[in-house]
Amino acid sequence: MVLAPDDIAAIEGLLGQAEGELGAVDAVRAQFPDLSMTRCDQSDVDAEDPFREYPAFNLYLVDGTDHCWRLTADASAATGIVIAKKRGQS
Repeated sequence: MVLAPDDIAAIEGLLGQAEGELGAVDAVRAQFPDLSMTRCDQSDVDAEDPFREYPAFNLYLVDGTDHCWRLTADASAATGIVIAKKRGQS
């Protein structure tokens, strides 16, 4: 399942309005229950550039169309997301 541009816009809207990481994750899960989503600490993905940055976390897109998934900046190839909590944020 590749994310549609409207899906990515909706996710960005949810994450941009969220008070914190848990609220953001809950909001995205509620609206996209079948979306492949991973939560992690920012230190787990420090070597990568985020797709979008928010005060409490960063958003990464995942391309899972090949055998192994990878992070991507190509929204048209995104099949999932990673929400990474920034250090010092609750």
